[in-house]
Amino acid sequence: MSQLLLLDTQLRLVGAVLVGAGLGHAVLPRLIGWPGDLAGTTLLTRQVSYAHLFFIGLTCVLLGLLPLLLSRELLAGTPLGTTLLAGQTVFWGARWLAEFAYFSPRLWRGDRFRTAAHLILSALWTWVTAVFAAALLHVS
Repeated sequence: MSQLLLLDTQLRLVGAVLVGAGLGHAVLPRLIGWPGDLAGTTLLTRQVSYAHLFFIGLTCVLLGLLPLLLSRELLAGTPLGTTLLAGQTVFWGARWLAEFAYFSPRLWRGDRFRTAAHLILSALWTWVTAVFAAALLHVS
């Protein structure tokens, strides 16, 4: 159990979750009703929406592979590792901030599925950001 608390293990877990989240983007449109929502839009809007979704998913996978496969290297204190940890901390911290500052509560209030998603994502982005910030403090 104490192994779970180690920074190296936490980074690997974060990496695995981010890879899973990235792969989850393949089913996300159906979960949130995009086909129906986008049906009345232009072809350009639909294609841009799905292209952005693909690249966000790919970004999650790639950013997740770094700590999943290279956690020890990230924690070695090298300039590259420190820079990557700083970038991940800023990136996921911005995603955490967006959960509260950008997305309107009207999107989830009164809807059990969306409320649960908001609570889970709030906890997820808090944990992800905290792990990268702790790793960055550890090597700084």
